[in-house]
Amino acid sequence: MAHTLSAATASDGANRSTPIPAVSRMPVYLGALTALSASGSTTASSEALARACGVGAAIVRRDLSLLDHTGRRGVGYDVSELAASIRRFLGIDRLRPVGIVGTGRLGTALAHYLSDPQHGFAVRAVFDSSAARIGQPVVDLAIRDIRTLPDTVRELSLELLVIAVPAAAAQSVVDAVVDTDIRGLLNFAPVPVRAPAGLEVRHVDLATELQVLSHFAQSAPEASPVPAHASAPAQSSLGPLEAES
Repeated sequence: MAHTLSAATASDGANRSTPIPAVSRMPVYLGALTALSASGSTTASSEALARACGVGAAIVRRDLSLLDHTGRRGVGYDVSELAASIRRFLGIDRLRPVGIVGTGRLGTALAHYLSDPQHGFAVRAVFDSSAARIGQPVVDLAIRDIRTLPDTVRELSLELLVIAVPAAAAQSVVDAVVDTDIRGLLNFAPVPVRAPAGLEVRHVDLATELQVLSHFAQSAPEASPVPAHASAPAQSSLGPLEAES
């Protein structure tokens, strides 16, 4: 059975329990629509989106049925309207205020990456416990003392928090914000954290992901040697976005 999460908000139209794989594919569709719009396309069929995203057309249609925008038979989906609908669904039809805890190499890289408004977020504050780092600039923001985290969350109305600290410090970050209005945590620390009901947590462990990839890579058939004169890369046969569980 597919895992589910509650994706309901007042405005996103997703007032149901939504399969996580479907939610995970929405940003991929949004990226494809952005590319189509940049190329001058105004409409897109489910088949075109399926080819662009590497999934089946039936999956595309099922996923997009969760939205408040429907396509027209024989015409397809309006690119700009569908993109706007996906943004509403994902809650990024406005810039959502984000804080980043931890300003080592990973935290700093994430701060720079997420500062691009096309992702739908606004990095409002960065935090660290190192006295040598506090006050130093990251993406035009002065690094704040981590002890100010709860007060800063309230002051800046932060909604999402990225945790990029060592494993031993991760739970204390969560504990510091449980009584604030933080709605979600993206945890890059290589350890699970406990959070109360109602506080959404997503775990991202890069080493774990590589270990899983390594398992599948070692059991995959060996690729044929690529001729020296070949100019186009081989297309991957993998279809991870189609996994339903």
